[in-house]
This record gives sequence, structure tokens and C-alpha cells, in this order.
Amino acid sequence: MQVRLLLVLVLFIPVAAAHAQKKERARDVGIPLDGAPGPLDAITDVAGVEVGQTTVITGSGKLVVGRGPVRTGVTAVLPRGKNSGDPVFAGWFTLNGNGEMTGTTWVEESGFLWGPVMITNTHSVGVVRDAVIEWLVRRGRDFGTYDWSLPVVAETWDGTLNDINGFHVKKEHAFAALDSARGGPVAEGNVGGGTGMICHRFKGGIGTASRRLEPRDGGFTVGVLVQCNYGARAPLAIAGVPVGKEIPDLLPCREPCGGGQRDPGPGGDAGSIIIIVATDAPLLPHQLKRIAKRAALGVGKMGGVGGNSSGDIFIAFSTANPRAAVDTGLATTIQLPNERINPLFEATVQATEESIINALLAADTMTGADDLRVTALPHDRLREILRKYNRLNR
Repeated sequence: MQVRLLLVLVLFIPVAAAHAQKKERARDVGIPLDGAPGPLDAITDVAGVEVGQTTVITGSGKLVVGRGPVRTGVTAVLPRGKNSGDPVFAGWFTLNGNGEMTGTTWVEESGFLWGPVMITNTHSVGVVRDAVIEWLVRRGRDFGTYDWSLPVVAETWDGTLNDINGFHVKKEHAFAALDSARGGPVAEGNVGGGTGMICHRFKGGIGTASRRLEPRDGGFTVGVLVQCNYGARAPLAIAGVPVGKEIPDLLPCREPCGGGQRDPGPGGDAGSIIIIVATDAPLLPHQLKRIAKRAALGVGKMGGVGGNSSGDIFIAFSTANPRAAVDTGLATTIQLPNERINPLFEATVQATEESIINALLAADTMTGADDLRVTALPHDRLREILRKYNRLNR
């Protein structure tokens, strides 16, 4: 137990450092983006939403199953914060289903999300799911009408950089992510569940963004957080510019790189992306499913096509209508009319696109299992390409 506690303390250092060391984001680079962001340009611009992350990085060199190298983690998003047990209205959608998001059968049936949304690697879904239940029980959480919990845990596959079959994510890592959840700035890139992820054959990971609607559209906020691990290089587009075709090099390689190495990864649009959409707009579950569907358009703008081996799974929730799940005999809720939902659709697409860009920009080059190196998107070359196409804001 003493070793585990020490490990958790050490692993918080990268997440804390990501907060302290400001990295360039999409707007800092000069990428032209539509819509007005919230103050943080993050999912935490939606009042009450908290995010916590645990990053697990150990070892280097040859892959030895059970020993490493380890490049993984856990991300937690809590709709009303870690001290609230009040469910939120929610809806979910899958663009391509080669992936997992547990608990969504009950989200679909009940219309409520009853706890946090967790993201980790593919082979750690079970331990994180069980850890959420234990965490809730330890905190004395009242499950209300029901005596059970069906946590929502999503995944993408980090087995290229990480010893995924070594099962290095433990329940303590999930506890740490949940306990550390807070509002404010959100660490991006090689953190939490996104630590070992690859996006468009560049280093990927966690990214976030937000949009604030005009007062005439209700002044609502939409926040998005992504764990991006999808996509081929050539289709990558940023602000409509064919960045993937302009940077055909810098593909993943085994160190020492060079000598005409081929990308050892799968061809085509492989991998997955998990997207969480939060809003304070008063939407009901069927409307939130419609919001979740629009996240796919943001992925498409970036060059994702929802390939056969991709797990593209999205969930949306609303923090409006508190205590709507309480049995008072007759619940009273408020709802935005469908005729006024289009600005929220647009905001979802915009914030999803920017979240993916922010994940790419925040990620650092990483070397993992079997000395595989995945290079980060170079900011200088991106600027040059945007300038070439007259798409650089300066």
C-alpha cells in the first residue's frame, strides 16, 4: 500500500505541471476559429463541471508485459462536481461502435447520467468502473431510488505506446482522478486517459474547448472534452487547410528513426475518439442525443471518417433542471424548444473541432513501448502551412 500511495503522488506531477506550464492552444497559434469561447475555453466553463486526471508514465525500452513501458491514465468528468449526487439529463450516440462506453444502456433508458464520465484505456475499463462504485460507496453516496450504480466508463486503445496488457491502471488511479477533480483550467495533451493516445498519426490525447452563445440565442455555454486517438494522416485538416498532406513525414517510428522506416501502425482511419459534451442549456434527453450526434461533424471537419476499427462514442449532458430525478410525485422541468436548438448544434461542432486541435497542440512527442516514437504536431510548420493558405490569424 505504501508503494501505491507513493506512485499516485508521483503521477500527479505531470498533470500539475501541465497546469503550471502554459502551452500554445489553437487561438495562440493563430488558427481561425468560429464562435466565441468561454473564459477558460474548456468544458469547465459550464458551471459546476469538474475534471480530474491521473497520469501513469514509467519505464522505457523493450515491451515486457506486466512491467512496461507504461503510458496510460484516467480522466474523470463530473457534471455537478464531486460533492454532488444529483443526476443530469443525458443522451449518447455512437458514430462507429468498435469501442466501449459502459452504462449507456441505462442512460438511454432513464434519460439520466447518474455519476461521472470516466475515460481510460481499452483494457482498464473494468477496474475503473468498479473503482467508481467503490468511490461512491466510500463517500456515502445515496443511490436514491436504486440500490446499484451503473458507471459510465469509456475507452480508447493505447497499446501502441503502452503496455496495455500489463493492466497498470489500478483503482487507486481512478480514485485519484475523482478526488482531484476541480473546476478551472484543464490539462491537455499527454495526460489522464489520453497519455498514450495517437491522433492522425501525431501524438494525441486530451483536449477541451467551449462556446458561449449570443444573448439572443440564450447566452448558454457548451463545453467539450475529447480523448482523441483516431485518424489517418493524409485527411487531417485544420481550419480547412490540408495539414496532413502538407506534413506527410514525422510518422510514428522505432528509435533510432530514419532509413526509410514505414509507419508500424495500422493503415487508414484506425483508432477511436471519446467526446463529452456539457451544456447549461435546459435540454431533455432526446435533445441531448441530438447534440451528441453533432459532435461527429466536428470530427469530420478534422478529417475523421469513423473508420471500421474506430470506436467513436459521444455523450452529452445538461446541468440545467437540478433535482429532476427526485421523486416528488410530479416533476417540473424546463426545456428549450427545438426551434431554438440550432445555435447549440453549431457550438457543439465548433467546440469539438477546437478540442481536437487543442489536444494535438498540447501533446508532446512521446517514446513508449519497444522504443516507438510518436511525434507531436510541430507548431512552427503548422503556422507556415496556415500562412501558405492565407489562414493564419495574426
